[in-house]
Amino acid sequence: MNWRALFKFELNAVFTNPALLFTVFGGVIIYSFLYPLPYTQQLPREQTVAVVNLDNSQLSRELERMVDATPQVKIAQHAYSIDQAKALLINGKVQGLLVIPDNFYRDLLLGKSPTLAYAGDAAYFLVYGTIVEGVAKAGGTLGAKAKVSRMVMSGDNITLASEQSSAMTLNMRPVFNPTMGYINYVVPSVFVLILHQTLLIAVALLGGGQNEYRLQGLTGYWLRYPGWQVMVVRAALFVLMYLPLVAYYFGYSFSSNQINRQASISDLAAMTIPFLLAVIFLGIIIGQLIPRRELATLIVLLSSFPLIFSVGFIWPASAIPAPIHALAQLVPSTPAINGFLRLNQMGASFDQVINWWGQLWLQVLLYGSIAAGLMCRAQRRSEPVRCRL
Repeated sequence: MNWRALFKFELNAVFTNPALLFTVFGGVIIYSFLYPLPYTQQLPREQTVAVVNLDNSQLSRELERMVDATPQVKIAQHAYSIDQAKALLINGKVQGLLVIPDNFYRDLLLGKSPTLAYAGDAAYFLVYGTIVEGVAKAGGTLGAKAKVSRMVMSGDNITLASEQSSAMTLNMRPVFNPTMGYINYVVPSVFVLILHQTLLIAVALLGGGQNEYRLQGLTGYWLRYPGWQVMVVRAALFVLMYLPLVAYYFGYSFSSNQINRQASISDLAAMTIPFLLAVIFLGIIIGQLIPRRELATLIVLLSSFPLIFSVGFIWPASAIPAPIHALAQLVPSTPAINGFLRLNQMGASFDQVINWWGQLWLQVLLYGSIAAGLMCRAQRRSEPVRCRL
């Protein structure tokens, strides 16, 4: 049982595999730049809308100017009817529409509440929310201005009228997403999934290639050593490879994208070690079960979208069907994402994520036992050495 020789064999197998190296280093580094790139502005701005001004009064045109002045909305076209504005929206020429009703000015002078109609393309939640926010803000500001004017004309003090123009004052303070942007919302979790998927593919590629050789009647160093020893060396090698990549993601990538960081290095390390081990052992299992190495990439990539939507941060966990939620708990990315998010973005203490940490260690024991059994079975079938655990 020569540990040094086995480590050299594993090291050579990893660093002479171009597909594995590109998946690990190329995939992690390229995704760190490409994935956040479309969202560097954090929130959509200057969304184009079409305006249908049925009142065509001075005040309605002032409302148009106020809407156009908001950072969220840009008036791109004027339509003469609601049907024409709908056609522009359906054809994709604008992202939203605003309808100013007839008698808008008269109703405001009479103290009535005219109804503004606005709509957006709800197929894109961020775009729709941005349009609604911009138009509603402009409409609310104009309404407050009209109310203050009436109160002043009635003899009220202008300062008091300004303070009483709204029944309540809204003071929004973002807690876990200080920029209220897309990057702080989704990128930290996606980065954990990228680490999970690339590591899973890499380990499965290595094991799948060796399993392919075994099924062809060929032998190799992985069949001359006890299964548990191969697992220990392989796990140690991939952990050493991925620790700098994890530090790169949680350090430089988070910092360059201005992503919130609150966890200590010791807490991140405590969560990272079982996460990497669980993924490695799961990758060994996949590698032992597939007959060809290329299946590793196909299987893991097809699982990416179901995994990201079943974790519970993009789609609410309460809205996920119980069977899907239960299956997601078997994947290391689920407890890892929940743990890392709470530690790094929400400022939780390690005691508050101890359940996800324990879940990762349970996966390490479970997948480690299954992987050892599968490698032992492969050795018995090839019979180059006696299987020892």
